[in-house]
Amino acid sequence: MFVCHGNICRSPMAEYILKDLVRKQGTGEKYTISSSATSDEEIWNGKGNRVYPPAREELEKHGLSCEGKRAVQLKKSDYEKYDIFVGMDGANVSNMQRIFGGDPQGKIHKLLDYTEKGGEVADPWYTGRFDTAYKDIYKGCEGLLKAIERGKQGNGNGQGNCF
Repeated sequence: MFVCHGNICRSPMAEYILKDLVRKQGTGEKYTISSSATSDEEIWNGKGNRVYPPAREELEKHGLSCEGKRAVQLKKSDYEKYDIFVGMDGANVSNMQRIFGGDPQGKIHKLLDYTEKGGEVADPWYTGRFDTAYKDIYKGCEGLLKAIERGKQGNGNGQGNCF
């Protein structure tokens, strides 16, 4: 489960990038990959907003479609449904810990911790740099997938992983 503040820019970009990476290597059926928000700011009357147009356009530049994706809010019950939660920045990590009431199984991580660069994925909502966010998210997803393949993440039960 990828997580950001509103689930309209960074986390859906990560969701569709990783889905594409596992599809290309022929392992897509092994994973459940989703994204969600720590806030409800992009959810109105129970219906989430679509992916923010510049984020959608950046994905489309790379041949990826997020058609039909709408913002959803992370719930406490999600903790038992997924093997790992990947936030885009420290605020996302703190908010996930608040929502879950902690992280007893060590499931919460930051995406760029899977890269040599480390740090945080800058929010393109504020920076306007959707191209930079895409590049950072892509590198993070590549690193995450390598970590999974090396057995550094996941549920260890041999039945695939949920992200």
